[in-house]
Amino acid sequence: MLGATGFVGRALVPALLAEHERVRAGSRRPAPPPARPDLEWVTCDVTRPAMLPPALEGIDCVYYLVHSMGSRGERDFRSAERAAARELARAAADAGVRRIVYLGGVAPAGTCSPHLASRLEVGEILRAGRVPTIELRASMIIGAGSASFQIVRDLALRLPFMILPRWLASRSRPVALADVVQALLDARRIRVETSASFDIPGPEMLSARDLLMRVAALDGRRIPSLDVPVLTPRLSAMWLALVTSADYRLARELVLGLTSDLLARDERFWTLTGHERLQSFDDAVREAIRAEPGVRGLRGRLASTTEAAVRRLSARPHP
Repeated sequence: MLGATGFVGRALVPALLAEHERVRAGSRRPAPPPARPDLEWVTCDVTRPAMLPPALEGIDCVYYLVHSMGSRGERDFRSAERAAARELARAAADAGVRRIVYLGGVAPAGTCSPHLASRLEVGEILRAGRVPTIELRASMIIGAGSASFQIVRDLALRLPFMILPRWLASRSRPVALADVVQALLDARRIRVETSASFDIPGPEMLSARDLLMRVAALDGRRIPSLDVPVLTPRLSAMWLALVTSADYRLARELVLGLTSDLLARDERFWTLTGHERLQSFDDAVREAIRAEPGVRGLRGRLASTTEAAVRRLSARPHP
């Protein structure tokens, strides 16, 4: 597994072990010592091709869970991700790997953000290789540690007042981490004749505004809001970075990814695997929040100032 220390990888490793699989977990960071005989940790940077052959030796199924948020700049990170995907496809074929499972993103209805475009390009490269590849495409994954969900959670649980730019009308079908992990487990054994891509949607279609308001409601909150249709993605990203714990780069990627609908083509993967009882959005949110008990309270750089301003306005006598 490549990307084993990421948000999804950390959940997938124990799930594979629970199914009595032997797991070789790889990441760029120094690997922890093996805690059990069926788990091996290796250091592997996918941008360094020489590190791939030893990491893939003797492996039947490779999980590719590596993504960049564009820290190198748009052109550089997309080029690096394409090169890494090509090298992985070649190295996997040379090592005799039987299947690659890649977790990507849903294709948007409109223009792709650089991040989403890169994820789709990686999927195309892997599926064009010699090793049969299953590409799973998810929109927002609801779970503790999900960067995009953390921004939604921060806004919903901390802000006393909500600004609603036009992009919050975009729709998606967020999916629970537990269902994504099950999809990844199933992807290693479904029967397909060639490489294929599948969307893995959650059970509900929700706008980004719905996401915020539903998370707030689960915490017993009702957030006053104001529509601001002219707020640009750049200004929106600055606003998100100021009122949440996210940095500007991450906030910008989230906003750009929500400027058009992210809707699944179909639900055939769930039908193929028989996993059709998906976790509800509300239950997934409750589980994610329980897993991170320290999220309560306003911690954004402008959150306390915003709260004080709203309190002053609320305290003014009405005419």
